[in-house]
Amino acid sequence: MPQTDSSVVALADGSARAPLTTPTGLQACITLRRRRLLVLGLTLATGLAFAAALGAVLAQDGLDALDLALLACGVATLPWTVLGFWNAAIGVLLLRAGRAGLVSAAPHAPAGEGDTPLHLTTAVVMTLRNEDPDRALARLALVRESLERTGHGDAFRYHVLSDSDAAGVIRAEEAWVAAWRAGLPEAAAARIHYRRRTDNAGYKAGNLQEFCARSDADLMLPLDADSLMTGPAILRLVRIMQAHPRLGILQSLAVGAPAGSAFARLFQFGMRHGMLPYTLGAAWWGAECGPFWGHNALVRIAPFAAHCRLPPLRGGGAVLSHDQVEAVLMRRAGYEVRVLPLEEGSFEDNPPTLLDHLARDARWCRGNLQYLRLPGLPGLLPMSRFQLAWAVMMFLNPPALTLALLLLPLRAATQDGEAAGAAALYLLWLLLSLAPKLAGYGAVLADRETRAAHGGAFRFLAGVAAEVAASFLLLGASSVRLTAVLIGLLVGRAGSWTAQGRDARGVTWGEAVSALRGVTLFGLLVCGALALVSPALLAWSLPLTLGSLLAVPFCVLTAAPGAGRAMARTGLCATREEIAPPWEIARLGGAVSG
Repeated sequence: MPQTDSSVVALADGSARAPLTTPTGLQACITLRRRRLLVLGLTLATGLAFAAALGAVLAQDGLDALDLALLACGVATLPWTVLGFWNAAIGVLLLRAGRAGLVSAAPHAPAGEGDTPLHLTTAVVMTLRNEDPDRALARLALVRESLERTGHGDAFRYHVLSDSDAAGVIRAEEAWVAAWRAGLPEAAAARIHYRRRTDNAGYKAGNLQEFCARSDADLMLPLDADSLMTGPAILRLVRIMQAHPRLGILQSLAVGAPAGSAFARLFQFGMRHGMLPYTLGAAWWGAECGPFWGHNALVRIAPFAAHCRLPPLRGGGAVLSHDQVEAVLMRRAGYEVRVLPLEEGSFEDNPPTLLDHLARDARWCRGNLQYLRLPGLPGLLPMSRFQLAWAVMMFLNPPALTLALLLLPLRAATQDGEAAGAAALYLLWLLLSLAPKLAGYGAVLADRETRAAHGGAFRFLAGVAAEVAASFLLLGASSVRLTAVLIGLLVGRAGSWTAQGRDARGVTWGEAVSALRGVTLFGLLVCGALALVSPALLAWSLPLTLGSLLAVPFCVLTAAPGAGRAMARTGLCATREEIAPPWEIARLGGAVSG
């Protein structure tokens, strides 16, 4: 399949044929090229204008090395912030356009509608490594039950792919699967399989590759231990894959399941509302070079097995953040990678505490930065190369912000008065950084039915206020912690790829102090210095500094079981599925599943 962006090909008689399209034939390459140039132009123009304004503010009393360092920090935060703003802006316009907007960003979406018979076989696989079998496999059993309720259960098989090495966990996995099979009719039990590797070579990616090499199914639906999908949502994905044989990966929009932890409720409320406009906008121009998040997605097994085996890293080791590499390899093979930007029946759990969130961010940071050690991959499209670079660039913000806050007291101590325009520029940056979730909040408030589905305008606005305040506290703490992770990587301390905490739990003051003392010391240092040299500047800095200063109490209070119960009781930061839980969420354990 040609991988060119040429728009029109001249024929021998001087006429022209139709524009070349993407492999599925869904979109003309010239259309996507124009969209990408538009987004590139908007992003560059906005970023350059902001950088020029920041340079002018810093140069009011002359530029020195300190000013240049602050300018570099500011510029480093712009790519992620500015592109996020434009993705959200495009996403809002598409949301307002309704179905036409969805089809513009996701022309494959209509193929999932209707009752087209299934003729492809799908393997639903859950990869496990020392997870709680009761918690994980109950979700897989619920996925099977939901698919059976659709009347299409015979088209699906279920595979538990274990890399566990803890003896107690292995016994529990085997017993759980055996009991699951025993409780089903013979034909249904025959479609449930358990396989454990004794060597977890390649980690999760290696586990899936080994499965695909032996599978005779057409499609694979990988699930994480905290994944849950409804039968109708899965059927929609399968029908889209059936309609478009050159679609290699189709990613669903996984959102947070209802949570009992106060931290998870706050975090997923903002993530949920920012993710839809952001993903819709990104899909409009990213199109067939879409994202793959490694779970809650359909994968075409044959090309995945043939073309998506991960390359070894320079210097040895395995790729840990495998999903985006697999996505660009699938695209290189001539297949499309798309996202379905619909909030429809695809769920995951978010970290229940600040400590679990920081540990997950550290894993992602270590994994994404491995892309710098990838050998040159020939044949990648420019968009695919951008995707890999973007996965690395997202971690520019934390060290840039942390360094800027460290330099701020020095800047305040060496200049007279406040720089004109600095406050406006700072507020504009904050607004740009909040743009995706503000766009999502605005979309809810603009629609009466959607407001009602979220508990009404008053309760929704209360959740918005709580989430925005918590998001700044989280930003302050996570930026400092990720900066420490990056420093550790630079000096050769790679850290470990530990299992993710999934269950709501309390955090003691001692545990929080032990884990966050460095973050707190950073906050004390910066805030103390600003209090001495410029109390007014300290007040302005609080959205970025208060999170590090209050990291310990924020961690303890948002993990407290009583805080989560109070939020659930009042409906603060409730999602639609908590207010009106679908059958699968209700069966999982009620509107609050932890």
